[in-house]
This record gives sequence, C-alpha cells and structure tokens, in this order.
Amino acid sequence: MNEPSALAPTPHYREHEASSRDGVAMALLGVALTLIGIGVVVLPFLPDIQALSPFVGVPIGGVVGLIGLFLLVGLTMVAPNETRVVQLFGRYVGSVSTDGLRWVNPLTERTAVSTRIRNHETSVMKVNDAVGNPIEIAAVVVWQVEDTARASFEVDDFVEFVSIQTEAAVRHIAGKYPYDSHGEKSDLSLRDNADTITGELSEEVAERVDAAGVKIVESRITHLAYAAEVAHAMLQRQQAGAMIAARRQIVEGAVSMVDRALERLSEEEVVDMDEERKATMVSNLLVVLCSDRPASPVVNTGTLYQ
Repeated sequence: MNEPSALAPTPHYREHEASSRDGVAMALLGVALTLIGIGVVVLPFLPDIQALSPFVGVPIGGVVGLIGLFLLVGLTMVAPNETRVVQLFGRYVGSVSTDGLRWVNPLTERTAVSTRIRNHETSVMKVNDAVGNPIEIAAVVVWQVEDTARASFEVDDFVEFVSIQTEAAVRHIAGKYPYDSHGEKSDLSLRDNADTITGELSEEVAERVDAAGVKIVESRITHLAYAAEVAHAMLQRQQAGAMIAARRQIVEGAVSMVDRALERLSEEEVVDMDEERKATMVSNLLVVLCSDRPASPVVNTGTLYQ
C-alpha cells in the first residue's frame, strides 16, 4: 500500500477483525430459548397442568424468552465481498469479513461496506496541458475498499471522496505534460506515452485516496483530444508534420536510388558521363522520384548532348 501523502492526516483507525461466532448455532440456540420461554409462560395456564404457578412461570418464561430474542438480534448476514463494520455505543470494535450467517454482540451497530471492485469514470474535463493548449480528457479508475474502518470513519463519503480525488489527479497529470511531443523523442506526451502516464496517474490517485482505505487496481485514459476551439489548427499542424516526415523519407529513398544508379552505370560502363551530365541526371531523377505527381518525361530523339 502507498504511504499517505504528507498533506493527508494520519489515519486514526485501522481495520481489525471483530469477535463473532457461527450464526447458525446461535440462531438455533436463540430459537430454542424463545420457544422454551413461551412454553414456560403458557404452561401454568393449561387446565390439566397445575405443577407450576403462574406467578413463577410467567417471569421465568419471560426472562428465558427475552434472552432467546436477544440472541437472535445479534445475527447478521455477511455477503461475499462484503464486510460489516461493527460499532458498540459509537466506538469501533472491529469488522466482520467472514461471509455467511454470523453472530455478534446484539448491542452493536453493524454497517455493510462493499469490498467489491468498482469503476469510476470521470466526466470529460477541459484542462490546459503543459504548454497551455486546451484539451479534453477523461479517465476510468478501477478501485476497491481495502480498509473498511478508514473508509467508514476517516472520510464522510468514501465513494464521493474517490470521485473528487480522481478528477483532481487527472487534472494535475494533464497539466504536467503536453498533448503531443511534436517529434521530440525525449519528451513525454499524453498521446504518445499513455502507458507511462496512466501508471503515474494510478500512483497519484492511490496516494490521494489512501486516507480513505481505498486501493487503486488500475487506471486508464478513456478520452483525449484537443478542445474544439483549437482542434482544427492542431490537426493542420499534425498533418504538416506527417507530410514533412513523409517527404523526408521519400528524399532519403530517392538519394539512395540515384546513388545506386550512378554506381551501377559506372561499374558496368554502360555510358560515360562527365560531371555536368551526371549532375543533370541526378537532378532529373530526383525531380521524378520526389515529385508528388506523375512525371511527364520528354523523350530525346537526338544525341545525348542535344
């Protein structure tokens, strides 16, 4: 578990197991005592049985019946992936995490806290990235309650607490990095380094919600885009960058092809050209290979020098 943030208060409560018993056995005992108590109360009023005085049977039967009912009040059902937080006169006495029918002190208050894995998806938020561009971002966080005592007593509403802290962490992470690195390999960006940044997001959210006894299982960015007012301009910038990268690759390939062509012509002595003719050939080949439109060659029907 992550250590609490330096700004977060030190937790006053830690989850520990409360004293509980098998609920089935206690249920049978409670039912038996209740029936016995009813029988002892009713027995003196039967016409054929005068062995027990009503002044003795009613109090004894009433006490036995009340004890049985008192035991039945202590029964509590614990569902799978659920914990019952137990309080005695307002004081936390432990948590019951064993599923099934359990029995605890009937004077206690038992509150159910789910420990199932949950999802929280933030709304689409508009924030400024590290270079000031407005962007839209949303994320989903997978979490579960790990310490039911802290979830119940350290924060007012742990579900709302997780929601608010998650949105705060997403805003903070989005403001630390640019949307796009624009070709800078050394710079992290929200678009190009999603795995690294979501890992950092998980750590920050976990640190923020640690006070509530919540564990972060995973986080993912679900929506990332430029805000509408700058989306068109940024799209043009991306297209220009892609075009420059494509032209750079085309030029590199063309230079390699021309160099290989001159080398083959020289090795096989196909034609003997001076430096001026070589330059002309290189220029023509580069124009043909680097052009973004099909070339329309002019066929020379004369000599090489005409």
